[in-house]
Amino acid sequence: MPGLSSADHSVSPPKVVIPRDYNAAHDLIERNLEAGRSGKTAFIDDSGSITYGQLAERVNRAANALKGLALGLEDRIMLAHLDTIDFPSVFLGAIKAGIVPIAGNTLLTTADYEFMLNDSRAEALVVSEQLLPTFAPLLEQRAAKVPFLKHVIVSGKDAHGHLSLPALMDKAGTAFAPAATTCDDVCFWLYSSGSTGMPKGTVHMHSHLIQTAELYARPVLGIREDDLVFSAAKLFFAYGLGNSLTFPMSVGATAILMAERPTPAAVFQRLQQHQPTIFYGVPTLYAALLASPDIPKREALKLRVCTSAGEALPADLGERWTRHFGVEILDGIGSTEMLHIFVSNRPGEVRYGTTGKAVPGYALRVVDDAGNSVKQGEIGELQISGPTSASCYWNNRAKRRETFMGDWTRSGDKYTVDEAGYYTYSGRTDDMLKVGGIYVSPFEVEGALLTHPDVLEAAVIGQPDEDQLIKPKAYIVVKAGVTGNPALAELLKQHVKAKLAPYKYPRWVEFASELPKTATGKIQRFKLRAKSQTENP
Repeated sequence: MPGLSSADHSVSPPKVVIPRDYNAAHDLIERNLEAGRSGKTAFIDDSGSITYGQLAERVNRAANALKGLALGLEDRIMLAHLDTIDFPSVFLGAIKAGIVPIAGNTLLTTADYEFMLNDSRAEALVVSEQLLPTFAPLLEQRAAKVPFLKHVIVSGKDAHGHLSLPALMDKAGTAFAPAATTCDDVCFWLYSSGSTGMPKGTVHMHSHLIQTAELYARPVLGIREDDLVFSAAKLFFAYGLGNSLTFPMSVGATAILMAERPTPAAVFQRLQQHQPTIFYGVPTLYAALLASPDIPKREALKLRVCTSAGEALPADLGERWTRHFGVEILDGIGSTEMLHIFVSNRPGEVRYGTTGKAVPGYALRVVDDAGNSVKQGEIGELQISGPTSASCYWNNRAKRRETFMGDWTRSGDKYTVDEAGYYTYSGRTDDMLKVGGIYVSPFEVEGALLTHPDVLEAAVIGQPDEDQLIKPKAYIVVKAGVTGNPALAELLKQHVKAKLAPYKYPRWVEFASELPKTATGKIQRFKLRAKSQTENP
């Protein structure tokens, strides 16, 4: 089928041409085979590697295996899978067959999966053997708990009485013609983190994957065929899906996949063993890496560029990373709703403390509570218009109407923009503080706290004082070997006073062993607010 997209990068924004008859998996595979990369390594996981030619065969086997279970066009399957070669094989195999894969967060609870399986009405579950125990309570009472689920397919050595993915793929044919999908057909779903309520099924089209590659990965990130990439963010995240699958496959690069959680030890092992040229991280991980006693020297790595997303990168973290490794971190912002990054710093033009400039192809506006554009330098909500916006939230019309407003998508983030077009994060709309009638960004206060040598992580919320007036309160995680005590709390207050306007300093400092976070590494300040309200009713 005609399906290969092309982009003219000599125009701004790049003009991406996607034909009506289009299949995203067919495009990502065939562009590499036609370029002669059949023998080039596409993915490296913990057990080995696979070439683009072998990947094409595995994708076709997966498509045939799923079709053999009577799954067809627009049917939905859930993929709860660790980052191994089986993930892109099944994800792309489903898409090539016109089946809609739902990439599920592997860190969720049984109750979360029960909601998502029933909300999506997924007819099949493809699950890593290691994750099967979390699903066991549902599968033991399948008819009552997950009545839409017809097939359970286990990826691993032992299927535990369910269908075996290796066995199904071994029996399946190696040829498969792509389904007759269009660029506007539903391609895949991602569920939002659900940090403020039940997860929302976010629906994306076949045209969206390649748009993120052509608008961000090639012209902004600068990914090349000779790159070896490694993402600490997993494939089930919108961020990780682009980092490890769409972006490298769009240019024929190679991606390293890691099944285990991204601890500093695990990340440094891959960075030193495989020597990737691009590393994708999140702020909390960069902080942990810099604080690790096992941090390697600059010359031990071959990085040429790093990225950060998920939450705004504090300036001090970026500056310290660049001083140590001699490589920039391109901080940016994306979302599940927009699929990937739409504001980003550029190589050689990084301004730490900002999120950068609009990615070509995306229009931005910063508006007040009434929807009017704010003046330069004033705080407002960031809204985005671009070609990768999700079509809807599944079965959630009220939330859809709140978020998707015609061509514009609400980010829920507060931003300012300066005369040079650099956007600076102020905080989530729900997290903003008004102190003495003036907006205070919790992120700004957190950034000041993080410049203190004893602070590893910081989160700031609002708490009423004895007069019921809102003032900043800080939760602090100290570095190894440091003890949180009243004397340090007072030093941190004075430290913020010396760096910011005095009214912004935290009136209370509480030390914690860890901060609550989403699976993407975002600090869940709403949990800290609830904790504070319980302790200070």
